[in-house]
Amino acid sequence: MALQITEIFHSIQGESSHAGLPCVFVRLTGCNLRCRWCDTEYSFYGGRRMELDAVLGEVARFPCRRVEITGGEPLLQAAGVAALAQALLERDYTVLLETSGERDLAPVPAAVVKIVDVKCPASGEAGSFREANLALLQPWDELKFVIASREDYDFARRFLAGHQLSGERPALLFSPAFRQDARGERGSGQCQLDPADLAGWMLADAVPARLSLQIHKFIWDPARQGV
Repeated sequence: MALQITEIFHSIQGESSHAGLPCVFVRLTGCNLRCRWCDTEYSFYGGRRMELDAVLGEVARFPCRRVEITGGEPLLQAAGVAALAQALLERDYTVLLETSGERDLAPVPAAVVKIVDVKCPASGEAGSFREANLALLQPWDELKFVIASREDYDFARRFLAGHQLSGERPALLFSPAFRQDARGERGSGQCQLDPADLAGWMLADAVPARLSLQIHKFIWDPARQGV
């Protein structure tokens, strides 16, 4: 079993309910979506082919028992992801998976913490979410909405109401989209939507979600890789 890998590194988990905790990231190569807010376009192509044992060996170099499998879109390599996740679980790692929500979650071991995007209109990929995945979510999984506007926010609220999601299980994350300038580059420590505005809307509407900021982009240069 082999995987196409862009990078493996040790950093701080920047978003989700695990934000702020040390984590080893295994970033897989390739993505079939082109979300406007993607900050890892460098992972779309290239990478290196690594056997499963080599990936496990690289992960074991770091003093950390939490691993996130991410991309790109890792579930384009679903069989390899399932094998890697299962091997990590058997070695007593906490395993997270970051995925767009467009790919089938069925191959993923149930014990994996799945952090699943629901793409909002401003992303350019609205409608890509595979609704059958909702039935596959476990109590420890999370749904994430990257929000750039009031339209996105209202879309997310309708999604929660339409699917009777209360925020108890799975956890719900509302994250302000990170800002791009006219050249498509991220501005250091800036968000497309002011987090205070998003927080105000959530408080006014008693939204059962967690406000989630990408803290790694406030700690380090937003364009920096390997963090």
